[in-house]
Amino acid sequence: MVALYCRDHHTSADGGTCAECRELLAYAERRLAKCPYGKDKPTCANCPVHCYKAAQREQARVIMRYAGPRMLWRHPLLAVLHLVDGRRRVPHPLEMRRARRESPHDT
Repeated sequence: MVALYCRDHHTSADGGTCAECRELLAYAERRLAKCPYGKDKPTCANCPVHCYKAAQREQARVIMRYAGPRMLWRHPLLAVLHLVDGRRRVPHPLEMRRARRESPHDT
């Protein structure tokens, strides 16, 4: 999504992603690495934990708002899966922690 947005809105000397968008991607990767959901992370709109700072959240929102509809043409299966995933209910990390404490441990 970032590459699609960047290509249509920014210019880069090497023809790739601009420095501003690379910085946002690096920020997103750092935040995802610390996500309590891990690989089961929900969509941002459906996530009870807002891990981005306000400026980066707004930047990501603008990018997703632009690139989201265009993803239907470029990657239709991924776009539909993302929409379906957005309807999935996810427990809050505190609920997950409580459930782990209450579950019996295999010894």
